[in-house]
Amino acid sequence: MDARLKPYGVAIIIQLIYTGMFIVSKAAFDHGMSSYVFVFYRQAAGSVLLLPLAFLLNRRTARSMSFMVLLKLFFCALIGVTLSLNLYHVSLKFTSATVASATDNSAPAITFFLALLLRMEHVKLKSWSGIAKLTGVALCVTGVLVIAFYTGPGLSPVNHHRAFASHASGPSPPVANPTRGAWVKWTFLMVVANVAWSLWIVMQAAVLKEYPNKMLVTAVQCVFSTMQSFVVAAVAERDFSRWKLRLDISLLAIFYSGFVVIGAAYYLQAWCVEMKGPVFLAVWTPLCFVFTMFCSSFFLGEIVHLGSILGGVLLVGGFYSMLWGKSKESRIDDGAQEDEQVQHKKHAAKDKEGQDHEMG
Repeated sequence: MDARLKPYGVAIIIQLIYTGMFIVSKAAFDHGMSSYVFVFYRQAAGSVLLLPLAFLLNRRTARSMSFMVLLKLFFCALIGVTLSLNLYHVSLKFTSATVASATDNSAPAITFFLALLLRMEHVKLKSWSGIAKLTGVALCVTGVLVIAFYTGPGLSPVNHHRAFASHASGPSPPVANPTRGAWVKWTFLMVVANVAWSLWIVMQAAVLKEYPNKMLVTAVQCVFSTMQSFVVAAVAERDFSRWKLRLDISLLAIFYSGFVVIGAAYYLQAWCVEMKGPVFLAVWTPLCFVFTMFCSSFFLGEIVHLGSILGGVLLVGGFYSMLWGKSKESRIDDGAQEDEQVQHKKHAAKDKEGQDHEMG
């Protein structure tokens, strides 16, 4: 592959990996896998992968973490991983993979709103960038409301012979179609999960300023979340027969989420951001919604409703509006900094000329 095209290919692969996560996770839940047990096994698999890597890559250069840093990472893991993932996956169990991928596009708007409340962000109401940000928030809220309260006609599955048939195995029957009230509740709980995730982004940004080692910070949080998720799963699933792993889609989902998502996708994201910047990677995020909508219909036989499609389109529109506003604001700030540097150089040159004239 041409080196110039490589970041584009990597960005698409990242979205395909996340699409696979939505599909195999939903399939595992349809087979009767407990969402709480799933989160524990997923984080345990991620810890097994990340801990040796963190040790090998940082054994000579890493400095020790203070108690306060560890405490902050514990709460980061509790809010952004344990709480967020458990709410997210139990909501996925009772909604659909399409809804899950659609609501992911609300994360930038939620993060911006939280950063605004914490005074880490600002908005200029009289500028196009500020209007774009507020429009993005409004579109995201509207999209969530459409998904929650409007079902609309359903589209027939692309493939009527499902690849992941839920009757094949599992300790309990698949989840029945939720009622309207349950659908609304689980959709909003999925948004709450994204709020927790967005809060984690804000909190982690602060921790990384204090301890700027991404690999160790990620590994420590993964270990903390594994312990926390075990406590949650032990309380929620007291029937330990539900913890038994079988050679079926549930085991595939655990290894896929633990190794492919936490390992490969996180590495590819870091590489892509380093090569082209965070905005480039973010632009491709809505592609996951399109992939998931098709794959959930093809592999899971899900009926995709018009409400989910319209809501997803609004969320994607809000996502791009936020992205455009943030990008325009960054360009303006960069331009202002460049002008300031130019003015500084001019003043320095004049001062030097004045000094030379006096000496002459």
